[in-house]
Amino acid sequence: MSRKAPAVPALLLTLALSACTGGGGVDGTPGGAGLRDPYFPKAGNGGYDVTHYALTLAYDPAVRTLTGTADITARATQDLSAFDLDLKGLGVQGVTVQGAGARFGRAGQELTVRPHDEIQQGKTFHIRVRYSGTPETITDADGSKEGWLYTKDGALALGEPVGSMAWFPGNHHPSDKAAYDITVTVPQGLTAVSNGELVAESTRQGRTAFHWRTAEPMASYLATLGIGRYEVHRGTVGEHRLPFYTAVDPVSTEDSRAVLSKLPEVMDWLELNFGPYPFSSTGVIVEQKRDATYALETQNRPVFPGAPDTTTFVHELAHQWYGDSVTPKTWRDMWLNEGFATYAEWLYAEDHGGPSAQQRFQEVYEHGEEEEFEDLWDFPPGRPGSAAVISANPVYQRGAMVLHKIRQTVGDDAFYDLVQGWAAAHRHGNASTADFTAYVQQQAPDKDFSGIWRDWLYGEGRPDHP
Repeated sequence: MSRKAPAVPALLLTLALSACTGGGGVDGTPGGAGLRDPYFPKAGNGGYDVTHYALTLAYDPAVRTLTGTADITARATQDLSAFDLDLKGLGVQGVTVQGAGARFGRAGQELTVRPHDEIQQGKTFHIRVRYSGTPETITDADGSKEGWLYTKDGALALGEPVGSMAWFPGNHHPSDKAAYDITVTVPQGLTAVSNGELVAESTRQGRTAFHWRTAEPMASYLATLGIGRYEVHRGTVGEHRLPFYTAVDPVSTEDSRAVLSKLPEVMDWLELNFGPYPFSSTGVIVEQKRDATYALETQNRPVFPGAPDTTTFVHELAHQWYGDSVTPKTWRDMWLNEGFATYAEWLYAEDHGGPSAQQRFQEVYEHGEEEEFEDLWDFPPGRPGSAAVISANPVYQRGAMVLHKIRQTVGDDAFYDLVQGWAAAHRHGNASTADFTAYVQQQAPDKDFSGIWRDWLYGEGRPDHP
């Protein structure tokens, strides 16, 4: 569900803006506070697109205080007199735009910034936000925890769907992807792990700084940060010598050893089936079981709460193609993430001595009303209905069933061409369910998919025939 900020009278917001530093009149119009996502209407902001985040952070688990400077590069999509950033909970000490002090105000998750001078449409501009505080752990509509999770020796930041605003200001909607540089300073002896590649590490006066860089576009919900006493392993996998970086909590090391040794084999299998890996490094973060209640496909480096099983390992790595590289336009399109990753589980089992995808499809269909899948027919994957159910069984299992029906319709060769082509056509971009159905029909114009869309993707209840 959307987290609506409490209403703030216009006069109070005006006074708040006036009380902050900066001045000067502008003639543009304010950017929108929210992108009207079907389930999170206040997520993201209008009037600009972010191209790069440079986050400089310091965190000490002993005092649970995060201090940060966010340098944000963006391009205006309209003439701007003001714009919003999403930031939840943390205090803001100052904002500049193009190096000049800017007025700002807070209302719920919205940080409203009024620059000294109008920003013209098409102009690239720079925002700096200085902030600090104790980051929040956010409870989602389905009861799961995200945002900033406190661990025994540090912290873990998880962002799906809206938790990233708990630790840095930004345009927090999956449709606005950007490159990232994240530099984190922690007490010596701790490791800070984030997305992308580690480009620098230095220790001075008892504190160590880790600089991570993600050059490929990334949605903010896929940004992660793990701080703790990890066991770290680095190397390369595959014929292209793709760099990997794994960080494992010592409590989980022994239990993780067998499945993490499968990283080269799983990556080879994924590339064979889904096409070239879309990023410049891979790896994982493995925490203790109590540190989170779910795995998450954070870009380059999925996060697992304790040692993953092979099925979950394949699922989260498959997301690097479907969800991370090809990212949904809105949260209503969540099945394009989870349906693909779940079907990857079925395909991997089929290729490694397990049940075939057809057997798995039949099992899910026949047992869809039993305890494991009791909500399977509650809603169609193409229309989840609310924020509370975007991670429920219909999105995962029925999403996979849609893909299996497509495979049955076009045959194996055409199906693998189709899913590889989909990943290539929208590489590092965003796509909607309508984009996907149009793509499928374009690739197989002689086939009739209307029944699949009607009964399996958008249909209410259990289809009459499997």
